[in-house]
Amino acid sequence: MATFNKGILGGFSGKVGTVVGANWRGKDIMRSLPKPSQKEPTEKQLLQQEKFKLAVAFLQPLKTIQSQYFGSSSGVKSRVNLATSYTINEAIEVLKGVPELMYNKVLITRGELTGFQNAILSTQAGGVLDLEWEDNSTQGNASATDQVSLVAYCKELKDFQIFEGIVMRSDLMVSVTLPNFCIGKSVEVWAFLNNEKQTFASNSFYLGEHTVL
Repeated sequence: MATFNKGILGGFSGKVGTVVGANWRGKDIMRSLPKPSQKEPTEKQLLQQEKFKLAVAFLQPLKTIQSQYFGSSSGVKSRVNLATSYTINEAIEVLKGVPELMYNKVLITRGELTGFQNAILSTQAGGVLDLEWEDNSTQGNASATDQVSLVAYCKELKDFQIFEGIVMRSDLMVSVTLPNFCIGKSVEVWAFLNNEKQTFASNSFYLGEHTVL
């Protein structure tokens, strides 16, 4: 690996010929392309690859949210990288040799903002989800103006429905309506809060699996 000062073309990222350019901790670096391995991957390596594919595919629609509200960027790891690592290590279990997401362990957001108090989700006819919670706007770093967001995921359809900043913490309730194609399907639901300036969020709160009426 070598570092280089910006020339007339500046730094670059990606592959050019037989070298790869990147920016690492504020420095422009170049390294040679790795040689393809001639070894067959082990069962453990194949399983890890499957877990990685599962996590990346699931999290892709959440990329915008997690790039803003999943922990803090650390070194060369972005917030999206942190979300992927967390999901692989904490929210995927191997059942009969097959990686499976444990939705109750999934985090949509991760942060220091005070979360919900006694949040409860119920379903109503017409694809309506009703969320209620208790007022805790005086606890910790909570504020009455914190924004509430709701995320619903249908495993059968591999579909996310995301409702961002729909009400404030002080409203104590919110209703959202899912598309008609969700009716009769099961959805996993999470909610999270972010501050009014949209600079940080709470850990997302898992609200369970529900059948859409």
